[in-house]
Amino acid sequence: MTEETKNENVNEEVETVSEETEQVETAEETKAEESNGEAEEKELPTFTGEVEGKTYTLDELEAASEDYTDEEFHELAGMYENTLSEIEEKEIVTGIVVSVDEKYVIVDIGFKSEGIVPANEFSNKVLENLQPGDEVEVFLDRVEDREGQLILSRKKADILQAWENIEKAHETGEVIEGYIQRRIKGGMVVDIFGIDAFLPGSQIDVRPVRDFDAYVGKTMEFQVVKLNMQAENVVVSHRALIESDLEDQRQEILETIEAGQVLEGIVKNITDFGVFIDLGGVDGLLHITDLSWGRVEHPEEIVKLDQRMNVAVIDFDEDSKRVSLGLKQLQPHPWEDIDIKYPEGMRIQGRVVSIADYGAFIELEKGVEGLIHISEMSWTQHIKHPSQLVQKDDIIECVVLNINEDEKKISLGVKQLEKDPWEDLGERYPIGSTHKGIVRNLTNFGVFIELEPGIDGLVHVSDLSWTENVEHPNEVVDKGEELEVVILAIDYDNRRITLGHKQVKDNPWEKYAEEYGLGAKVEGEVSKITDKGMFIKLPLGVDAFLPGDKLTEPVEDLKESFNEGDKVEGFVIEFDEPSKTIEISQVEEEVKKSKSKAKKQPKKSESVETGTPTLGEVSGLADKLKEKEENDKKE
Repeated sequence: MTEETKNENVNEEVETVSEETEQVETAEETKAEESNGEAEEKELPTFTGEVEGKTYTLDELEAASEDYTDEEFHELAGMYENTLSEIEEKEIVTGIVVSVDEKYVIVDIGFKSEGIVPANEFSNKVLENLQPGDEVEVFLDRVEDREGQLILSRKKADILQAWENIEKAHETGEVIEGYIQRRIKGGMVVDIFGIDAFLPGSQIDVRPVRDFDAYVGKTMEFQVVKLNMQAENVVVSHRALIESDLEDQRQEILETIEAGQVLEGIVKNITDFGVFIDLGGVDGLLHITDLSWGRVEHPEEIVKLDQRMNVAVIDFDEDSKRVSLGLKQLQPHPWEDIDIKYPEGMRIQGRVVSIADYGAFIELEKGVEGLIHISEMSWTQHIKHPSQLVQKDDIIECVVLNINEDEKKISLGVKQLEKDPWEDLGERYPIGSTHKGIVRNLTNFGVFIELEPGIDGLVHVSDLSWTENVEHPNEVVDKGEELEVVILAIDYDNRRITLGHKQVKDNPWEKYAEEYGLGAKVEGEVSKITDKGMFIKLPLGVDAFLPGDKLTEPVEDLKESFNEGDKVEGFVIEFDEPSKTIEISQVEEEVKKSKSKAKKQPKKSESVETGTPTLGEVSGLADKLKEKEENDKKE
């Protein structure tokens, strides 16, 4: 850009200042004329025609001087002209301050007349220290105005000088200082040598700026990155200076970085998956899994933006220049001496951090978690899901059951905080004792009876009735019904209790066996007729079956030959307690066979097995078990 172009750019401002100066001078002259007019009105001088002193004629003035020759005169005139500077308009010149008052500063620039500069064009700081004899730079606006006055401007000189400095800084890359005045959309306005420059928000720092207002009023160093003199547009950057300084640091760090190093950095950005750390020109990623030995839902739980912190270098990829960092690696591993910190049987509090279908995970400390399996939550409650007992973030007390250091697993329990109700179950429910319970559930194979909260027992379908063949429990009992039962057996290992309902009453089959033994003659009434035979109700209340082919005289149709209530006689040919069947016959040969079979049976004094243990047998077994337990305790 030529000097003429630069001068043209500031002409308008220069002319504006000149017009302001002329207006001020005109106003002063007007005041002076008004003052003189008033004085003349008071006293008007008159000319009398008398002249004081010597009077010279025109001839005398034109005559050659006797004091100086022509050569001497021209020599003196040349010397005077040499004292005058050769100056041109629209340039910055250096002058000497002649005088300073409240309104004007008189400056001698070596011209035939002195120039006047308005005092308000000087800054207060400069004006306070300005003294006659000081050198100042001013802009020569005009050599002579219409009044013949030399026009100078300090303001235009400052503006022109500022643009020259900015242009020089842009060409050379020189670092300049600027004052951040205010915030505008997209960035900041910076005062550079009195010229407003634009500082984009992205050019303030290498890290994202979150508080622009914090920079207002600061003086910082900048670099001119864009300049348009015609549009008077200046763009500056502070980030360019930082990047220039960081590039050397970056190369130094990349050359010396290695796994295991501990470096200091600043949190640059936080994401869901991790934290970016500025190591001084090099960015490293601190993954969320390397923030803490414990669970971290989001990195903001651990770090904050612009936080300064120490991190460990986990890995460095020389090809991609990627740095992986870790924070938890600077802390000891929480599983060291885990068996000493959490011995088995220790009671400890922890926070519920996760719930699964099979149990709840408890955080004992950062990086140390244990599992309470659903089976270890209650001795008595039937827990289908852990959420029935605990919720996330609950603080609960538990007991350390087992530690697996190799797999880094800890088994915890809650039910162990209370006494196991099965420990003294035998004392509360001895074998053979009778109790009442609530029918909690019905299945095809039996009835579950709740003896007390959490303690259930099973009544098998075969133990519901001595006499009836029950196909499904709902034929006998209903859910929620109270039922009297007998304790038949207790399986402590599998925590099962076997109950019986029919054992509450005496076993009628013992009496049936005495009355209706093989070969015994019986008589009863027909209770039911089928195609294959008839059911005969015997005196003790049990039914016996008489097949149609075992009648003395076979008949074609039983229903035509017999009626319900008819008396029928016969002999017992089969007695089966487990299947609850008694079969009789009127055929002589069948009777003889049953009698011979009866002779071979043991006598009554000998034990007779009838299938299900009797109440007496169960009671005897209970006494033996109790005696064995007492002997074990003594030992």
